[in-house]
Amino acid sequence: MLDEQHLNTTDCDCAPTPEERKRLWPAVTRRSALTLGAAGVVALGVTAAPHLPPAFATDYPSWGDVQRALNNQKAKAGEVSRIQSLIAGLKADVAAKQAAATQASDEYYAAQQAFFDAAQRAADLQAQADAQAVQAKDAASKAGKVAAELYRNGGGDSAALQLFLSGSASNADDLLARLGTMDDLLSSNRAVYDAAVVARDSAQNLTNQAKVARNERDRLQVEAQKKMKAAQAASDAAQVALDNQNAHLGDLQAQLAALQSTTAKTITQYKAGVIAAAKARAAAEARARAAAEAAARAAAANQGGGGGGGNDGGGGGWGNGSTGVGGHVLSNGWCRPSNGVQTSGYGPRTAVCNGSYCSSSFHYGVDLASYCGSAIFAAHSGTVVYAGYNGGYGNYIHIDNGDQYGTGYGHIRQGGIFVRVGQHVKAGQLIAAEGNTGHSFGCHLHFETYVNNYPVNPATFMAARGISV
Repeated sequence: MLDEQHLNTTDCDCAPTPEERKRLWPAVTRRSALTLGAAGVVALGVTAAPHLPPAFATDYPSWGDVQRALNNQKAKAGEVSRIQSLIAGLKADVAAKQAAATQASDEYYAAQQAFFDAAQRAADLQAQADAQAVQAKDAASKAGKVAAELYRNGGGDSAALQLFLSGSASNADDLLARLGTMDDLLSSNRAVYDAAVVARDSAQNLTNQAKVARNERDRLQVEAQKKMKAAQAASDAAQVALDNQNAHLGDLQAQLAALQSTTAKTITQYKAGVIAAAKARAAAEARARAAAEAAARAAAANQGGGGGGGNDGGGGGWGNGSTGVGGHVLSNGWCRPSNGVQTSGYGPRTAVCNGSYCSSSFHYGVDLASYCGSAIFAAHSGTVVYAGYNGGYGNYIHIDNGDQYGTGYGHIRQGGIFVRVGQHVKAGQLIAAEGNTGHSFGCHLHFETYVNNYPVNPATFMAARGISV
């Protein structure tokens, strides 16, 4: 199992290099948060999608078209049919592209986890190979000591022993090659020599396995990169479809109502209703967002946490010494991301399943459970490079400090992402609300720490910075 120190100091060609990780995990310039629901796709606290050109331009009716159709029964029937078709098309387009985005995101998540698993296996095998190589050299050295003892007792081949002692063997192969020329050793101490050969061969076998594992890791790295690009493209397409629906659906529904109405309500009144409804919807969304942020801040205050900052970029309180309090920023610029208690640690675990999905058998983070809607804080300052749906992580945020460290926050509640891609956040800033999205079995924060985008144990990583999780 890799830890931060191993990643920083060990060069065994088993973990992805910084260059490899940059190719696989480039900063995401825009990633919408997509949420399943009866209404289709809902954007949660992220930047708008780029305005991609549609495959073809749709000719939407104007209010003038509606007014003219009202004066002609045949034209009126045709316009009703046309508008009904446009409404159905908008909804179908959103649903289809949302489904494609969800599938692409799930595939990206699976590819990402497969890459992490392969990298971990390569690292484990290389660590075993390195340990076995040390044992092999020790075994060969033991055989050498036996040879020296033979010579001192007058039973050895002096010429062969001098050959053995003539240089400094760098590994078990060198030692065994020299010892293999000593007939007296082989005849009287065969077991010692054979044990050294077995240890050497075992080390080589593990090294070969590690090489195969690295090749598989590299293959999965390329696959994950492809899936990431596909997920990004599908997410953008879904957001464009949603924006298109939001831009036209209200008008179309009002136009249809005007054409089918038997009242004396005027076109002007219908148009005013569309505008009023749009304003009311925007106000309701703003109130819901503000309420969610206020609730998270209040929860943090009641639990003694930080989180004094919000979307204005402010951070939590600063201090010295070890802390287990969420949002309380130490002088080194790090803080605990939640007030929750740890319910699952980093490493291998027994998978838990329900009718829809299973938890992973290797946990690349720690779970901190408080309660649904409780505050999640940025554990350090940095830039939000991902904020949205990500397969088993559910709604997820990734913050990069621009150097080699990063943090991830998963299972955020619907509507609980309070930052956007590209935004700079400060340590201790309120960024999200705890939830139960993705492959989750109850409200909690899934917290990950990264060194060069490769996950390391958050408990040891944060402990090195004076923080318990």
